[in-house]
Amino acid sequence: MSKGADRRTEGTYIDDGYIEDTATSRIKSKYADKVHININSYNRKVLITGEVADENVKTDITRIVGGVQTVMGINNELVVGPQASLSSRSGDALITSNINLRLRDSGKDLQTERVEVITENGVVYLLGLVTRKEGGIATDVASTSRSVKKVVPLFEYID
Repeated sequence: MSKGADRRTEGTYIDDGYIEDTATSRIKSKYADKVHININSYNRKVLITGEVADENVKTDITRIVGGVQTVMGINNELVVGPQASLSSRSGDALITSNINLRLRDSGKDLQTERVEVITENGVVYLLGLVTRKEGGIATDVASTSRSVKKVVPLFEYID
């Protein structure tokens, strides 16, 4: 995501990149290819998605992420089970792209740089610093998009 109309401060934007890189590196060094993990940080709040072998690994990953400097909150949405297939991951990428295009084309009062869309196994997570109106628009667009199983808005509202 580019800085653009993003409401995060430059320092927070940099912190989010640091959090994502550091958490991912620490998890990969411990678990290598035994897990499929995605780390997304927005305003120092972390969304963890993917698949792990068991609850102990899920708990440990939360601990690892929580140990990264500047993390202010964690939403652990990891699923215990087999790793998602390449076709599932490709489908998720298409869902995300479709939602981003629909947000841009909505013609509504929403700058798409203010919303981050993450899809895992057909579940769409929405992050951003938004007004309630912007959050409602993004949630409506995501929930009416093809192949979406569920929408989880994780916005921080500024109004």
